[in-house]
Amino acid sequence: MFDYLHENGIKNFVGVPDSTLKKFIKCGLENNKIIITTREEEAIGIATGMLLAKSPSLVFMQNAGFANSLSTITSLVQLYKIPLIFLIGWRGFLKNDAPEHTKIGRIQPDLLKIMEIDHKIVQDSNWKKMCDWALKKFQNNKSCALIIPREFLD
Repeated sequence: MFDYLHENGIKNFVGVPDSTLKKFIKCGLENNKIIITTREEEAIGIATGMLLAKSPSLVFMQNAGFANSLSTITSLVQLYKIPLIFLIGWRGFLKNDAPEHTKIGRIQPDLLKIMEIDHKIVQDSNWKKMCDWALKKFQNNKSCALIIPREFLD
């Protein structure tokens, strides 16, 4: 997925690590194409700056971090119509996930709807189609989110 997005125009991958996205992040680190940040808002700011410099960007995070960054998304990304692709690890997707992930996991789909962010769920069987969908949104100057359900416990 990382290679496909990079080969199709995304040049920068900026975000906060999440074990749900560990294979994606590992691939980016091996290609020296990932910038790790300490906060999601920082990642959004860096990715926005890169995009304004004509260098397309994707922001990755877990869904709790997405919740942390709602103000930055509404007051920067949406207000100024900054097209970013968000890659969000969906913790709390599993019924027996850690208690701190339960509520945010349950409301994740509703948060995206309320924020009016088009989104798709990525699975092993549809990842390429979902990446193409996100790339098309990006090319049409629209932000969107690809959601990767967390299907393991660590």
